[in-house]
Amino acid sequence: MKITPSVRRETYEHMKKVRITVMKKVCHQDLIDKYENPLEHACDVEEGQVFIADGWKRPEGLCESAWETLSPFVMGLAHGAEDFYEGWMKNKRSAMLSCNDGFRPVSFLLETLDEEAD
Repeated sequence: MKITPSVRRETYEHMKKVRITVMKKVCHQDLIDKYENPLEHACDVEEGQVFIADGWKRPEGLCESAWETLSPFVMGLAHGAEDFYEGWMKNKRSAMLSCNDGFRPVSFLLETLDEEAD
């Protein structure tokens, strides 16, 4: 399986904005009860919420942990990468990823926009 996406040469120099949409939130209460110490506050994102990534800056309101997982794909898409994992996504200019919270994973859809980044 090829991990490295292809990059279209003509768009490499012109970075694009990337839309990040919260698609689904899951809560594994059984795992939380068994393994997690009580938390006052875990995750603020809501299904349907949209963030716009403009370069290396983490969009306001997106947690740092999720950004660490998403940012390599965001930067790839912003620089013209497409077709991650050789045909994984129907839209070659997108990716579906989840944050690394094993108790409350959130699925995000990343999509390259035609709008250039600032």
